[in-house]
Amino acid sequence: MKPFNDGCAANDEFQSANNGLQKGELVKDLLRQRIQFPALPEGWLDRPQLEQSIAAALRPRSVILIEGGCGFGKTHLVARAIDTHRSAQDDCCWITLNGQDNSPSRFLTLLAIALNLSETLESALHSGGTFSDVLAMLLVSLERKSGKDEPKTLVLDNVQSLANPSVTALLHQLVADLPRCLCAVLISRSALPFETHNLELENRFVRFGVDSFAFSRSETFEFFARLLASERLTSVAVDQLYEVSEGWPAPLALYRREIACSENRQSLLDSASVQRFLKESVLGHLTRLQQRSLQLMAELELSSDSLFSSGEFPDFPVDFLPSQAADIGIPLRAVPGRGRWYRLNGLLKEWLKTPQVPGQKARLRYVSQWFGERDQFPESLKYALLSGDSKLVIEIASEGSEALLLGQDTASLLQLRKALPQHLLESSPRLRIVYSWVHAIGGQFSRARALINGLNEVDRASYSARLCALEAFILRGEGRIGSALDMADRALSQDELSAQARLVTQMVRSSALSACGRFAEAREANRIAAKLAREAGDYGSEALSVYGHAGIELGKGALKHAEQLLRTGLDTAMHELTRYARIGETRLQLSLALVLWHQGRDREADCLLASCSRQAEQSRDVGLLMAMALRVLMCRAAGQYEEAFAWVGRAERTMHAWQVDEAFFEPVLEALKASCWLAQGQLESARQALEKLEPHRSAGRIPELFPMMPGLLDCLQVRVDMAQGVAEGAREKLSNIRHRYGERMPSGVAIHVRLLDALLAEDGCDQKILQSVVESAAEEHFVSPFVEMAHELRPLMEKVFPRLEESAFTLALGRVFDLQVAPAHRDVLPEPISDREHGVLELIAKGLSNQEIADELHISLHTVKTHARRINAKLDVKSRTQAIVRARELGLL
Repeated sequence: MKPFNDGCAANDEFQSANNGLQKGELVKDLLRQRIQFPALPEGWLDRPQLEQSIAAALRPRSVILIEGGCGFGKTHLVARAIDTHRSAQDDCCWITLNGQDNSPSRFLTLLAIALNLSETLESALHSGGTFSDVLAMLLVSLERKSGKDEPKTLVLDNVQSLANPSVTALLHQLVADLPRCLCAVLISRSALPFETHNLELENRFVRFGVDSFAFSRSETFEFFARLLASERLTSVAVDQLYEVSEGWPAPLALYRREIACSENRQSLLDSASVQRFLKESVLGHLTRLQQRSLQLMAELELSSDSLFSSGEFPDFPVDFLPSQAADIGIPLRAVPGRGRWYRLNGLLKEWLKTPQVPGQKARLRYVSQWFGERDQFPESLKYALLSGDSKLVIEIASEGSEALLLGQDTASLLQLRKALPQHLLESSPRLRIVYSWVHAIGGQFSRARALINGLNEVDRASYSARLCALEAFILRGEGRIGSALDMADRALSQDELSAQARLVTQMVRSSALSACGRFAEAREANRIAAKLAREAGDYGSEALSVYGHAGIELGKGALKHAEQLLRTGLDTAMHELTRYARIGETRLQLSLALVLWHQGRDREADCLLASCSRQAEQSRDVGLLMAMALRVLMCRAAGQYEEAFAWVGRAERTMHAWQVDEAFFEPVLEALKASCWLAQGQLESARQALEKLEPHRSAGRIPELFPMMPGLLDCLQVRVDMAQGVAEGAREKLSNIRHRYGERMPSGVAIHVRLLDALLAEDGCDQKILQSVVESAAEEHFVSPFVEMAHELRPLMEKVFPRLEESAFTLALGRVFDLQVAPAHRDVLPEPISDREHGVLELIAKGLSNQEIADELHISLHTVKTHARRINAKLDVKSRTQAIVRARELGLL
């Protein structure tokens, strides 16, 4: 490095204008005005948990990177975290950097002024050392002056402005040699220009990214609470805002301000202030070539470096790839487990689509061929369709098989159905069968039957086995369990059935047998399906087989095993790079959200639903009905009945728009309405809804997505009788439920039945029964039946609750009923568990891996392992399992 020139502190445009001032004192005075704490905005959303996490990371010598694109509220979050959780703003030095700070002398002067080291800087000027030497002297002097236990906080905002290698080298030296009296916060739109792994290994580096800053769905509703209360917005509108923006704070804040100030409400994308934000703040610093590159990325659902760096990609500038856009802060998120594949923020993507870049059809045709060369059939088919190349579309459709179609993008396939020439479909029995599968997967059972019913006798005989397999799939979708099993056995008995068709038929058998309570037979059928999927290399179907296995465990009431299966399946799907398994992966996520809801882990379920609902909607997966049903149940549990019915209406509109057969969704939605009306005390409405469902119940149909629904409907009828004071009728219905199910009653239904037993018990047995139900439900942390019947159970639970032993399950019940377990005597540890160790212990008890704990707490893997070792030592145990048991004995969990 060059020696530090006493060029009077600044070496900038002010120097030449002030030659009469010795050592640039005017410039120093101007720079002092830059060292100030930012003003805290009014009306911003309180995010205490995130702010606490940032504040907790401010330890001696720690370096916190706040990284995210424009408009994610990074500065506000850090300012609020320091203002709320630190002793005083006086202990914080805040420097907002800009492009003029790319002079090493100016950068060092800013640091010296901020840290009150101007005199040290003056003395360093005469040393003749390099910039690095001067910085080292400043840090040593700061360490000597410090007398505080709590470190001073240095915040460097807009770090992305530093582009001069000499300045970035000084920044690297600063964070590497940070003294114990200082902690540094770096706020940047882009990644740091130097490596940080040494800091991470030293447990001194914490990174907060876009995923931390984006609003969650519940935070979005809280942000618009006033407009909801004043009826300027509806809950459906807020939910759509969240879906479109993906929780991007700045556009939401601008839109909220615009609505509050104007009588005319436009869509988020049409908002003038949001458009200015996207054009000027997000894209304003890009060249025209870079903006055009983003427009081409917006044409695709996902984009990758390998696709766009292909030499034959039409009209694409290879010097600006998706990863490069993400690195400079464009809201382009990496798709987990997909290598260098990225997805643009939905709001920015829609805005970039207008105006359309010429040559789009040629690009989409090339993308289709690119995927086709890699045997990624669904993507190839989708982009062929979007390109409008009918010849290419028909070629792909004719070559594809039902095995490749299953579990993929139903939306594109149904759109393709409209584009296919009618004569081609009529003349090709194979295409008829393929598209009958597509309609069946999409819940359009009557249209699926219409296609295969049009086959002549010769074709029906030629494709007999496949038609039986298809009919079994349709019957299972309609909930006709017995008929589906008979037809599946018929299909499997025929030798000409292909391996792929056997795979699907075994899945049908597994699902139907599980719905009947024949779990051992269901598991065997599922094993055969999984083996066939692995042999065929069909990862989408393999994911669906894991979904089926988890459904079996869920039917048995083994929630913890089901969760383990689903997480393992998702990890496998995430790291499978050969094909993007849409519906299979989405179903795994939906089932995991269902398990989490059953266990009362609503916050985790809410986060998971936000992502998988979007995927289900894009691929037109009828599993979206499960996501919407869970939303209804969560809203009802929170007493938000208006929002619950809004979700019912949205589900109904979606199913109608998708032309799904009413037999698929109507029973589910009517059952949800009955549950909400019963919770509100509207007994007549609940009774009428149950009467409307009677034909479905009497037909013995069991929905695939909701196999426990018939039993829960029976329980609803018992509850309506109880609410109307017809105790004898309730007891009779309860007896009929037991008789019908026998030993094959699903665990969730069984808990409901036993809770109803407690409510109907005589001779003082009610409390004993309830206590027994709590003990059995605690084994799998089965909270949902208690949530469903919270209103009826409250008086009885208030009597029983004080006698329950404290555990994670009873604490969860306490939150449901707003009750507390009486404090019990607790052993005292020789060395107490610290707050940070207690946080790690809680996540260990939830079954998270060390890496998942590190991600959750924003700490390194090495730190998690250190905490785990200390926890085991303090509890005098040798394993995670022993630690959980001992911690519960001590009342720590």
